[in-house]
Amino acid sequence: MGNSFQPHVGDWYQNIGGDNFEIVAHDADEATIEIQYFDGAIEEIDADSWHEMDLQPIEAPEDWSGSLDIEREDYGVDLELTAPNDRINPLDEVE
Repeated sequence: MGNSFQPHVGDWYQNIGGDNFEIVAHDADEATIEIQYFDGAIEEIDADSWHEMDLQPIEAPEDWSGSLDIEREDYGVDLELTAPNDRINPLDEVE
């Protein structure tokens, strides 16, 4: 079936197998695209393979811990993960 999506770093997709991944690098000169699956695995594909993939664009996951190889139980019930770019000030917790 294929797709007509142009790869852009930061875009998220789901393939026909249900795997979610993000485009983490795109080299137009070499015609390669590097993708990182939610579980952290990285794969480099060529542009022809990219256009042959059956994909659906998706939103970035809210729980970005997939590539950290930890389960929610591992970091406790009270601890909420924040997005990687959230600014956390440890002084906010000081009374």
